[in-house]
Amino acid sequence: MTIKNSPPVPIPTLHLFPVLDKLLIELLKSLTPDEWNLPTIARQWTVKDISAHLLDGNLRSLSASRDNYFVQRDVNFASYGDLVMYLNQLNHEWTHAAKRLSPQIIIYLLELSGKQYVEHLNSLDPFSKAIYSVAWAGQDVSENWFHIAREYTEKFLHQQQIRDAVGLPGLMTKQLFLPFMDIMMFGMLPAFKDVAAENGTSISIVISSEIGSCWNLYRKNDSWCFKKDPDKQPDAILEIEPDLAWKLFSKGISPAEALPKVKISGDIALAKYALKMVSVMA
Repeated sequence: MTIKNSPPVPIPTLHLFPVLDKLLIELLKSLTPDEWNLPTIARQWTVKDISAHLLDGNLRSLSASRDNYFVQRDVNFASYGDLVMYLNQLNHEWTHAAKRLSPQIIIYLLELSGKQYVEHLNSLDPFSKAIYSVAWAGQDVSENWFHIAREYTEKFLHQQQIRDAVGLPGLMTKQLFLPFMDIMMFGMLPAFKDVAAENGTSISIVISSEIGSCWNLYRKNDSWCFKKDPDKQPDAILEIEPDLAWKLFSKGISPAEALPKVKISGDIALAKYALKMVSVMA
């Protein structure tokens, strides 16, 4: 939806959904029966399980956001952990039931629902209140543009997990990867929320190579914020390769596993906090 005289969306992603969906369908249609059952970095999920989860994302979101249809459950989210447990249960229920579906049915339903979901997202006012907040970014209320951006990270991440499992490239381009990391970096603010430091302290997180970029965290007024251009040498610099970054920040590997593979200069203890960022509901 284009709103007259509205400000530009901070991180535009809507135009990338059809690109991701097209690549996903082409990928899934190319898989052999054995590849559908390969394990992935997403713990207990196979390639087929992740594909079914992507389908669930389309169908559940259309039902709730477009059709205003909710299944009432007696749940009380007393904490962030309660919300994560609830979502994990929903995901388990769906992937378990979807084991009855053939790969051909999953592909067909992904094609059908994907187009409808993109149409729905395009109908939303980007600066109105979203149906769900982006909780992993520490937000209790989010605007639609950020909800949409979060959905982009979901679609990117899960397709990348499939590609990683079957050994096929496709998403690690500047066009697709950089917006993904721009959005994921919002998780740095809650990751550093309780990290004490003097005002003026800064840390740069660098995703190396031509598809990466640099994000600068800055301590101001006793809280952390992003600063586009640091006015001094950062107190710490953390450099991560792209293939390691998406796995680390989605909890595919642990900070301990990642530590020997990253480059740190300056304040090592400060930089290590960045390794703990998780930009998914986990």
